[in-house]
Amino acid sequence: MANFATLLQDTRVCLGFFSRLAGATPALDWRRQIWAAPLAGAALGAIGAVALLIAHALGLPSLVCAALALGALIAASGGLHEDGLADVADGFGGGTDKAAKLAIMRDSRIGAFGALALGLSLILRIGALSALLDHGAGFAAAGLLGAAVASRAVVLAPFVWLAPARSHGLGVGLARLPAQTLWRASAAALAICLLLGLAQLGVWRALAALALAFAAGAGLCALARRQIGGQTGDVGGAAQQLSEIAFLCGLLIGLGPP
Repeated sequence: MANFATLLQDTRVCLGFFSRLAGATPALDWRRQIWAAPLAGAALGAIGAVALLIAHALGLPSLVCAALALGALIAASGGLHEDGLADVADGFGGGTDKAAKLAIMRDSRIGAFGALALGLSLILRIGALSALLDHGAGFAAAGLLGAAVASRAVVLAPFVWLAPARSHGLGVGLARLPAQTLWRASAAALAICLLLGLAQLGVWRALAALALAFAAGAGLCALARRQIGGQTGDVGGAAQQLSEIAFLCGLLIGLGPP
């Protein structure tokens, strides 16, 4: 019971950080508890999946169902990771050196690169989810849940693999996370994806999508190292977005017509 209570507490703390669902959470040991990010992702993904299933049950078109589901997911998370993606795109695309890139990433205003990145993220996720829905509501709901789980494991990767690019901020607070944190989060994501694979997605398809999600995160980490020499909180947000896109699109590879 003690272990289960600890798991619930760790998940609640992560929900308090990654979403608007848990309300105020105590100032506990984030470095010890952040491994539960995929479990928080499961709760967020469930909200999007329920919205998707309700919209589908009402007979709405696939594209509308996908947009409403993604809207519910974004509302629950407060657009935290979308903000990170926009900041990274603006900084990496508009800055001429490390200092300029980091300064742009600090600016709350959105620029052309950020707007384009957000637009592409929305189009790709809604389009992929709509295509998954053509293969069944349960299949699409499982895909959305898996993407939410996998991407909340990948979000930790920059804080394990990279040094902080700044001397202050979230990246410093989480740097460097022990490798064990990422292993535990990855194991949780793997277990959930395997269950989703057995239930709806197919085991090999779910595993391939999970691998693509981590590959997307690794690619962003390599880009961040080259662009700013390390990680920030925004880099973590961008990693989540790219890995979510990669997971959803990965499920479509070789799927064929409905």
